[in-house]
Amino acid sequence: MDVGAQPLARIRGFSLSVEGIRRLAIANAVALTVIIASGATVRLTNSGLGCLHWPGCTAADPLPANGLHSYVEFGNRVVSAGTIFVTLITWLLARGHRRLAGVIFCGTLAQAPLGALTVHFHLNPYFVMSHFLLSITVLTLAVILAARTVERLPTQLPSWVPRLGLLVGLAALVLIVSGTLATAAGPHPGSVVVRRLWSFYPAVYWHVRATAVFGVSFALVLAYLIRVRAPQVRNALLLLGVLALQMTIGEVQYRTQLPWWLVIVHVVTAATVWSAATAFVFSLWRPRRMARG
Repeated sequence: MDVGAQPLARIRGFSLSVEGIRRLAIANAVALTVIIASGATVRLTNSGLGCLHWPGCTAADPLPANGLHSYVEFGNRVVSAGTIFVTLITWLLARGHRRLAGVIFCGTLAQAPLGALTVHFHLNPYFVMSHFLLSITVLTLAVILAARTVERLPTQLPSWVPRLGLLVGLAALVLIVSGTLATAAGPHPGSVVVRRLWSFYPAVYWHVRATAVFGVSFALVLAYLIRVRAPQVRNALLLLGVLALQMTIGEVQYRTQLPWWLVIVHVVTAATVWSAATAFVFSLWRPRRMARG
């Protein structure tokens, strides 16, 4: 065996308990949420070009030395490296889930060259938005991975419930994309040299209507789950609580002229809403075991 491959083989041979794998999968999803918060901080503090080179901050010095913006941007890169490490360990140790964990790791690793391209093209808004949407995609897979480590719920649901759940998920996706467009078109596009993407008010228009579709479809599913006392009610109530917080933050930030720090909170809460929605929809579609007795 190649000497360099021996440590990797030892890690792969290390076995975690079911509880250990579940905790690792949850840590994986949390790390991918943290990197979204870190990226949003870079964008909304106009620090995207704080480091004009990649992976080092400048051609002469890899460390930041140009003030706050360079420290924020470089800090985001450090957080990214830590996230890549967590997804790598999850891939190596998530026994029984390595294929999905491997996709998550590759998606997270792809953020590095995409980040380099974003800097190279001076924060082109399409690259910036793609950077965020890739983060959301990888986070979605990480939430599914974490959900797969939880014991299956011994319930069966009528076919219309998980199908309506898909509408809940689709509306949540439109919320994320339209919210991304609204942020890209708002007063914090990332840097003074970056043009805004699309128009702010049409993005808000679709964002509000997606909220309505989400609310109606989610209310129907929740009402049925409560009526039959399905165990998915717990996930639904968690989603409802996070969504109420997100809507409150969104209304406050809109009426206070979008202060950058509150927009960061809004973005992070949006990622949390999406995680909760993913877990909820997955719980409706996941193959069930029949209850015994």
